[in-house]
Amino acid sequence: MIKGLHHISLKCGTEEEFEKAKAFYIDLLGFSTVREWPDGIMIDFGNGMLEIFNNGEGIKTKGALRHIAFATDNVDEIIDKVKTAGYEVFIEPKDIIIKSEPEFYARMAFCYGPLGEEIEFFKEQAQ
Repeated sequence: MIKGLHHISLKCGTEEEFEKAKAFYIDLLGFSTVREWPDGIMIDFGNGMLEIFNNGEGIKTKGALRHIAFATDNVDEIIDKVKTAGYEVFIEPKDIIIKSEPEFYARMAFCYGPLGEEIEFFKEQAQ
C-alpha cells in the first residue's frame, strides 16, 4: 500500500557536482542531513527526502521529471538567497491563479539547481 512520497533522487556525475549539490540543499536552503554514506546523502526537506548520490561515471540519467517544488513561507526571500548565491532564476516570483474548481491562489518562482534541475518555490495563498 502506498503511504506517500519517500524521496526524490538526484544523480551526480562528478564529485564536484556532488559537493555543489550538497552545499546548495544543505547550506543554502537549510535542509538537514538524515544519513550519509561514501557516495550518497539523504536530506530531509520537511515532508519528504532528497537523495543525492555520486557514482562518478559522468553520466546523467534520462527521465521525464519536470521539476521539484518546495513549499515555503516566503518565495521572495528564498529567491533572493538563490540569486545571491549565483544561481539562475528563470521565473521571477509572481502570483498565480490556477483555474481549478475552486480557484487556487499561489506565489511561485523557479530557478536552476546545482545539477541543472528545475526547482520551484511555492506558497499557497488565501484568495
